[in-house]
Amino acid sequence: MSASEFYNLKAEKPNGQEYSFDTLKDKVVLVVNTASKCGFTPQYTGLEELHQKYKDRGLVVLGFPCNQFGGQEPGTDDDIDNFCKINHGVSFQLFKKSDVNGDKTNEVFKYLKDKKSQLGLTRIKWNFEKFLVDKQGNVVNRYSSMAKPSDIGNDVEKLL
Repeated sequence: MSASEFYNLKAEKPNGQEYSFDTLKDKVVLVVNTASKCGFTPQYTGLEELHQKYKDRGLVVLGFPCNQFGGQEPGTDDDIDNFCKINHGVSFQLFKKSDVNGDKTNEVFKYLKDKKSQLGLTRIKWNFEKFLVDKQGNVVNRYSSMAKPSDIGNDVEKLL
């Protein structure tokens, strides 16, 4: 897949509507697999801060809830949405809960992992791994769960 194929991807919103990545052309995109009951869950607040700081300059943050790591995302899509809004003020786009590893991996994470492995491994290791995509659809960086959103602000800034 070429970088431009990033814009051919689609994902399902919690309401069942399709979100087409072709709307992301000329945007910097941060894609994160998330969970509401994880030690890294406070990163939702940092992700929202990045979203608010840079959205008017072209950053789009996309959250993909996933229950594959310790069962830390057990709720429904509505539960997840409510939790994120009430507890972390999340206004960036969240998607339907989906898998990021295994046979049922959603297409977005298949693409991202194919383009950017980490330490030679493609699989997602835990909640809150992050992928940074430039304005041309190139996956330019992948960050572990340990990387706080505030730690990647400079990388976002360089791409805007």
